[in-house]
Amino acid sequence: MIKFIPTELTLGLRSKILRNGMPLEECVFPTDNVEGAFHLAFYVGDEIATIASFFPKNYKDKAELGYQLRGMATDTPFLGKGYGKQLVQFAVEYIKKTNAQYIWCNARTSAVKFYEKLGFDLVSEEFEIAGVGPHYEMILNLY
Repeated sequence: MIKFIPTELTLGLRSKILRNGMPLEECVFPTDNVEGAFHLAFYVGDEIATIASFFPKNYKDKAELGYQLRGMATDTPFLGKGYGKQLVQFAVEYIKKTNAQYIWCNARTSAVKFYEKLGFDLVSEEFEIAGVGPHYEMILNLY
């Protein structure tokens, strides 16, 4: 089941999966509480399997409204079960109601194939995010 959740419920998986066990307070993003931001979780029973955060932010110099996907993570026991795909598809339908034209992300190199299967296109060369690793910019056009 997919639910909207408060920022605080994203921090455990952000720390465990994305930030090598960093303290929770260091896993807060500056955009977590901007107007229009929302956080989703895919629950299996009472356990959060997958999380992702979305907030309005245009990609580079694009004039059309866009949303950035950030902090997507799936807990290890739930990998490969399709929960991430379902969560992104849910977010796409929700974001379409905002008149946004696209969703973009800085995808870890290891996740590029996942995003490509969802229809995202590579729009950059590989680059390094300090302390996190190699990434690509990717965009999913909604229309």
